[in-house]
Amino acid sequence: MRRGAELLVKVFVTSRKGILDPQGRAVEQSLKSLGFGGVGAVHVGRYIVLELDSPSLEQARETVRRMCGQLLTNPNIEDYTFEIEPQEGGPQEGGPR
Repeated sequence: MRRGAELLVKVFVTSRKGILDPQGRAVEQSLKSLGFGGVGAVHVGRYIVLELDSPSLEQARETVRRMCGQLLTNPNIEDYTFEIEPQEGGPQEGGPR
């Protein structure tokens, strides 16, 4: 992490339900062929970590939503969730900065 980053953002991207996920299907079949019983649908996605400076957590959330909508995901075929971890000295939930 670079020095002075206020927030650590973790973005999880997966295929939307109903969208063909050939990687997930291949992993699912491979796990079953290796004897791992009880494996259901497997979805392969991406995990993106980025550092962000922001004056507030709410503003950071909005910035991350815009990043996901414009670059980090394909909104037509992918869903995403994200987590924001305040770092030391960064904005805190409900607290002044």
